Amino acid sequence: MPDLDLNLLVALDALLEEGSVTGAAERLHTSAPAMSRTLGRLRRVLGDPLLVRAGRGLVPTPRAVELRAEVRALVSRGQSLLVPRAAAEPADLNRRFTLQTGDVLLTTIGATLVETVRAQAPAVTLRFLSDHPEGASAMRDGVIDLEVGVTDHLDPETRTEPLATSGLVGIARTGHPLTVGAPPTAEEFATADHLAVSRNGRGQGPIDQRLAEVGLSRRVVASVPSYPAALFLLRDSDLVGLAPARLGTRAAEALGLSTFPLPVKMPEVVLTMAWHPRNDQDAGHRWLRELVRGVVTARAGAPRRTVGLPPTEAFLGADRAVLSSH
Repeated sequence: MPDLDLNLLVALDALLEEGSVTGAAERLHTSAPAMSRTLGRLRRVLGDPLLVRAGRGLVPTPRAVELRAEVRALVSRGQSLLVPRAAAEPADLNRRFTLQTGDVLLTTIGATLVETVRAQAPAVTLRFLSDHPEGASAMRDGVIDLEVGVTDHLDPETRTEPLATSGLVGIARTGHPLTVGAPPTAEEFATADHLAVSRNGRGQGPIDQRLAEVGLSRRVVASVPSYPAALFLLRDSDLVGLAPARLGTRAAEALGLSTFPLPVKMPEVVLTMAWHPRNDQDAGHRWLRELVRGVVTARAGAPRRTVGLPPTEAFLGADRAVLSSH
């Protein structure tokens, strides 16, 4: 079997369409002698003269007529494969996207994201999964299309984009002593009974390190595995918790909770969008990333670099248990 030369298909298509060696050469921006040599190769490969002299022109043989439509279709298909794909039309998308994100962020952006998708791409389904330390392998295996949140466990090849920053505030039921009057002092904050959010039941976090730096400690009397559960418990008790400013307060306010500034300085957490490089140029995935980017930044504002701290230290300096359960 002879080696496959796809350039011969392109040349054959031009020769059959033009019915002329000169016309085919002009169409493919080559010389007439070069095109004549290519015609000779095609005749040898196919075992047919393809174009024969008739007066001053050339006419196709029956074999050439038989091949014309098939060759044209093959060349057109090949050309369509080798051009950049057009931007996605959301209304034409019919697929499911799987997003991994923590419940704090989901309570803030989930409804807006779903409703926007419903309006722009009615045939698209969103599947939300809780965040997990093995998100990188799930992304690599194609289980997860996009991760949104605090991403500190990614493979080196993973694409990332910072979306927003979020600080922390205290949160308690409306009327709680820490929410009334002047912002609480570090001593008043540490004296209150605290609630932690931790998937693994861990009660300590970076904020305890900051309190220890000023000679204080807090008492965590309970922990819950999710942020929504924490909000309801805080609403019906005198416990104090933590919430991401600008991102976690909407759900809290909807339940009648109040926030207050923390008496110790906590760096902001960078919220990131992450995806596998295989999806870089996928039109539908690019549309999804643009959508998520718009929704998150509208809620939290543009990302800012934490002053004086590299990203890893900035992450460790905030209570990740609030943004992503452990």
